Amino acid sequence: MGGTKENGSGSSRKAMRKEKRAYFFRKWTSVDLMRALSVVAVHLLCVLAPFNYKWEALLFGFILAAVTNLSITFSYHRNLTHKSFKLPKWLEYPFAYSALFALQGHPIDWVSTHRFHHQFTDSDRDPHSPIEGFWFSHVLWIFDTSYLREKCGARNNVMDLKQQWFYRFLQKTVGLHVMAFWTLVYIWGGLPYLTCGVGVGGAIGYHGTWLINSACHILGSRAWNTKDTSRNIWWLAPVTMGESWHNNHHAFEASARHGLEWYQLDITWYLIRFFQALSLATDVKLPSEAQKRKMAF
Repeated sequence: MGGTKENGSGSSRKAMRKEKRAYFFRKWTSVDLMRALSVVAVHLLCVLAPFNYKWEALLFGFILAAVTNLSITFSYHRNLTHKSFKLPKWLEYPFAYSALFALQGHPIDWVSTHRFHHQFTDSDRDPHSPIEGFWFSHVLWIFDTSYLREKCGARNNVMDLKQQWFYRFLQKTVGLHVMAFWTLVYIWGGLPYLTCGVGVGGAIGYHGTWLINSACHILGSRAWNTKDTSRNIWWLAPVTMGESWHNNHHAFEASARHGLEWYQLDITWYLIRFFQALSLATDVKLPSEAQKRKMAF
């Protein structure tokens, strides 16, 4: 759970250097460039949205943001990363597939990075460590895969996904699926659906997720003694599908429910609970009273 973490000084790996990084004027890998192109394209489309406005296209953007980011939190995060619950494969795979269109990468990459974040939270080896500044933890870390490899090592913490053909397939073909989807959106609704839909919807999704990595380690309240900088931010909960109860999450990493109190909005938990009621979500993990006492201030 959240109270046990490895740190750089306790491992055989050398401590990470702390000199200032050259975030822009450095060697960029092809993966870095593709990630930057995706982020720039979404924000450029968002800027063009007022000039190609249709209300139904904007509605599509809001729906797209909600569906794809719910898939991220439900599938990539709580199901695949933390194994907070189990799903039959015929249901697990479609949710993982729909999460591709949140433009946050394929499951193997996303899950590996997030597992490293929990293993090395707030240390030099945290992939998006808040100690390297707001903008690094918010977005800049995404574009420096060499630095992430240097910090965390090989992605050997996702063998459970690498052993499944479906996730290996998505790893190899993620770009094709995204481009096919954008093409279909353009054929269906033209430039307004690209700008107001993919652009606005994508930007909302991006910054909602990024604020968990940045703002939720700086602002907000702390309900649990997690020994890190994680915070709960109530006003982010609707946008992030309940992910902004981040201190709750770091206290009880395996919990399928992040909004632990009845008044803490957690849309992802409501979806998990729905599938649990249908006996499709099984082995649903929640913190015990003993675990709560252990993590209390």
